[in-house]
Amino acid sequence: ELVESGGGLVQAGGSLRLSCAASGSIFSINAMGWYRQAPGKQRELVANIASGGSTNYADSVKGRFTISRDNAKNTVYLQMNSLKSEDTAVYYCRVQGNGYDYWGQGTQVTVSS
Repeated sequence: ELVESGGGLVQAGGSLRLSCAASGSIFSINAMGWYRQAPGKQRELVANIASGGSTNYADSVKGRFTISRDNAKNTVYLQMNSLKSEDTAVYYCRVQGNGYDYWGQGTQVTVSS
């Protein structure tokens, strides 16, 4: 099970930190990531991080968002700074390993201008 937290309402220019904890019998996690889906749009990758720590970001969030992970806690974080109205979306975490691909239930992030 993936449990997400940290979403909410924030003004433009503000910050939020999302967390996603993987619980249960999850072993050998490879990639952990965050995706988002705005109304009327397709789900898109925001950022992901491999087991070795290498990261990948969408161009739209580079320099503003930072993804990190705590392997001991099976948790992935997304620090979001300088938020813009176009960042408004439901954010989903994703955890992939050998033979599994899990998604979180989603957490709403709303940025008011």
